[in-house]
Amino acid sequence: MKVLIVLTSHDRLGDTGRETGFWLEELAAPYYRFKDSGADPVIASPKGGRPPLDPKSNEPDFRTDETRRFEDDPEAMAALEHSVRLDTVSVDDFDAVFYAGGHGPLWDLAEDPDSIRLIETTSRAGKPLALVCHAPGVLRHAVDPDGASLVEGRRVTGFTNGEEEAVGLTEVVPFLVEDELKRLGADYSKTGDWLPYVLTDGLLVTGQNPASSGPAADALLALIAETGEDRV
Repeated sequence: MKVLIVLTSHDRLGDTGRETGFWLEELAAPYYRFKDSGADPVIASPKGGRPPLDPKSNEPDFRTDETRRFEDDPEAMAALEHSVRLDTVSVDDFDAVFYAGGHGPLWDLAEDPDSIRLIETTSRAGKPLALVCHAPGVLRHAVDPDGASLVEGRRVTGFTNGEEEAVGLTEVVPFLVEDELKRLGADYSKTGDWLPYVLTDGLLVTGQNPASSGPAADALLALIAETGEDRV
């Protein structure tokens, strides 16, 4: 069983002069959910190589057992250092796809043709797809075979307007995830800021924030098991 984990390659927080990238917990928690279940996680990013880490995600207040485990794991760090280029990836080689968040995806993955292709082909192949925190925003240009938004009428969640306001980036990000999902016609819902919240709609899993990344990975693994049974 192989799961593709997609990270951002974008490292600038708008024109603030500050660094951004992927959020460490949103990589580490799913990585070990997959690894410990016997799956083989493969990391990809638009540019390949070492994706940029949002430095704030590695501050003491945001470290977890999983982030410390990841940083102490030579195999995991090597996988991160040598992420594969997104344009070389085929969904045929994977059982499911997981998108980690951080603010970076709002700039690159949300507009990246290879990312859009991956999302659409994953959906059309009947394989599970999960996205957490800011990553549900990368669904903004993905469509179904009829040309309708992939999230139209579907139960989804993602980083809330309140959470974005709390981190002081409402006027910095290119769009607000909550507003964009609603604009696309999704059935968006949320819980309290920073609390874990995961929704599954068909083969689509979305999580609200970093605390939702581990539970979203668990939901994805459950879908992999179900779809595997269906194919037997």
